[in-house]
Formats: sequence, structure tokens, C-alpha cells
Amino acid sequence: MTNIVVLGAGIGGMSLAYELRHRLGRGHRITVIGDGPRFSFTPSNPWVAVGWRTAAEIGVAVAPALAKHEIDFVSEPAARVHPDENRVETADGRSLTYDYLAITTGPRLAFDEIPGLGPQGHTQSVCTTPHAEGAWARYQKFLDNPGPVVIGAAPGASCFGPAYETAMIIDADLRKRKLRDRVPMTYVTSEPYIGHMGLGGVGDSKGLLESEMRQRHIRWIANARITSVSEGEMAVEELDAKGQVVQQHALPFAYAMVIPAFTGVEAVRGIDGLVNPRGFVLIDKHQRNPKYRNIFSAGVCVAIPPVEVTPVPTGAPKTGFMIESMVSTIAANVAAEIEGRPATAEATWNAVCLADMGDTGAAFVALPQIPPRNVTWTKVGKWVHVAKIGFEKYYLGKMRSGNTEPFYEKSIMKMLGIERLKPATVKN
Repeated sequence: MTNIVVLGAGIGGMSLAYELRHRLGRGHRITVIGDGPRFSFTPSNPWVAVGWRTAAEIGVAVAPALAKHEIDFVSEPAARVHPDENRVETADGRSLTYDYLAITTGPRLAFDEIPGLGPQGHTQSVCTTPHAEGAWARYQKFLDNPGPVVIGAAPGASCFGPAYETAMIIDADLRKRKLRDRVPMTYVTSEPYIGHMGLGGVGDSKGLLESEMRQRHIRWIANARITSVSEGEMAVEELDAKGQVVQQHALPFAYAMVIPAFTGVEAVRGIDGLVNPRGFVLIDKHQRNPKYRNIFSAGVCVAIPPVEVTPVPTGAPKTGFMIESMVSTIAANVAAEIEGRPATAEATWNAVCLADMGDTGAAFVALPQIPPRNVTWTKVGKWVHVAKIGFEKYYLGKMRSGNTEPFYEKSIMKMLGIERLKPATVKN
């Protein structure tokens, strides 16, 4: 019997645990280590931040869901991975050994890199569901006394979709409440231009999102570096294409939400050969660590170089479809090794994103993620808003029921009319 440990119980970890069970059957042990007892559908967090969803509505109790498929669950964060000893130490002192380890932790949120940033400072976050709940509590106070709003992404951020979504959703919510005329809004981003999204743009994403911003009277400052945040004010430097400061802004706000830069989690940071200097897990084209051959990784915690160099640092995003591709690849390769075959599956790393805008939405497809691309596809319409609601319901249903089949391969690509493309290519 092979002992497989999945470190992380988010979209990547839960999907991987289910798909491993689907491929391997019941003859091998699978254990998931998660930070807390509940799975949350992270893409719904911007809705939680304005009260359109509750944490309970977008969450699933992990242990009973996994138990349906005889998958063990440890509801404790990992304290340290010991790859030379093939074991993971948890925060409560337990030690779990493994034959194969899959790291799917997601990131550490680097609020500390900017003074005053984050929920412990003066800005809100939608990166986790508890953060989104805190953002909703702060938003309710803001509604009693509306004022300027600043939404954006910090230097080094690699997840721009939720920032755009939060800005558009707040705009839509304030219009519904008849308060929009009392709220100046500014979008501040490390992207060199609106619609870059860490991808170098997708089709006419620049023109598309600039148009949406103009229609909604949202001012923007791109190529921007947030330097500090104090109570009610954000210090921002605006740079030119050569990285020189051209203007400094002191932006007042009554409410602010900023996506921070990410690093790897503390459990793996500093492990030579496993992670890069920022703590992201090093992998080859088979999602496998080059030094520790029994360790695989998927999701936001993996090391992917930026699509291009930008004056203010930006990272490459890892969308849900890309994560599903990585997950399918790991499951295929672990199954191959257990069966005595070479591990040859490769992830496609295509970018597919559904961005909700409150009352409409935008869909972006970049195949592959890094230009030049075979497919560049963008669409805007109310159907995207409806589609994202549909995916939320489907994915939460999948998690509750323990549906072990891959998700995006059978649904998102079909809806977008490009079902001929698969999230992973298995060459064995």
C-alpha cells in the first residue's frame, strides 16, 4: 500500500485527493492536511465581502466529505516539511510519513512587505474567506458613512482578477443601494496597464477593462507602487515605463481592499532544492520537484516565472483551470509510478478566467498562458456572471458529494465552446 499525503485542502488539494482516489481505487492510503475544518470556494470571496454570500454558503466541512472515499483528514496546518525524512510535521506536533507528497498549500499572504497593509493594518482582503468576512464587517460600517474607495493590487501581486472583481462588485452594490454618487473610486495596480493581469494582456483586455472602468467612473493608477498605508490614506508612487517615479499620490479612503504579493508558506521556506528564494515550490514539466522526486506540487504555491518583466513587479496568475490541469497531471504521474510506468503526464498551463463584475462579467482564455498563444479569447456579458454562479454551485456540489472526476475538463471548456482542449496531456 502506498501512502500519499496531500498538503493543503483548498481547490487544488481537495481536487487532487478526489482524483487520486478516482485513479488509484481504495487500495492506497491518502491523507489530506488542511488548515482548519472547512473548504471554502475562494472565487466567491468578493461576494462575501459585500454580503452577497455568507461563509457558510460557500463552504464545506472537509472531514465528512473526504471520509466518503476513505480519505483521511488532519485539521492542522503543517509546521514543517522534512523532505530528507519523507515526513510532514504538523502544528500540533504530529509527524506524518509519506511515500509521495503533493504540496497544494496556496500562498503565504505577504502583507508585511508594505507598512499598514492588510487586515491587521488598514486595508481589507478577499484572499481567504475569513478575510472576506472581515471585509464585509468593515463594509457595513462604511455604508453608514460612505467616502472614497481604493481597490487594487500591491507590487509583486500575481492574482489580479479578485481585485478587478471587487472593484466592479462594489460599484454594482453601491448603485443598487443608491450610494454610488457619494463614493469616488480609484483602482491602483502594479500592472503596467489596465487589463495586463500578469498575463501580458489577453486579446483586447486592456481596452475592454478600461471601457468598463470608464463606464463605472472608476479612476485608475497603473504602473503603481503602494509604499505605505495609514488610517484613511494610501501612499502610492506612479512609475513610467523605465521604472522612474513620475508622480506621488496620497489617496484618501474610507474603505480599501488590496491584493498583496504572495510568498511560499513557512512550512517549506528555505528548504534547499525544494523552493526558490520566495518560498515557491520548484517543479519540472511533470509537476515534480527536481531534487525530491517523490514530491509534486500544484496551484499558487508553485514557482512560475513572470510572463514578462514589468516596471513594477507582477507575478503570473494560477487560475482554477490551470490548477485543475496541474492536479490531473500529478494524479496521472503518481498513478503511473505506482503501476511501474514512467511518469510522463504534462500540464498545459492554459489560463481560463471568469471575472464577475456584479451585474455582468468577462471571460478570458489564453492558450497557452505565456505568449505567443494558439488561442486568445475574450468575451463580456451577463452570461459570465450567471456562469460563475453556476460554477460555484457545481463546484460546491462536487466537494460535498465527493465527486472524484475532474471538474473543468467536463464543464468549463464545454461552456466556452472549446471542449477539444484538455487540462492535461497524458503521454503514456
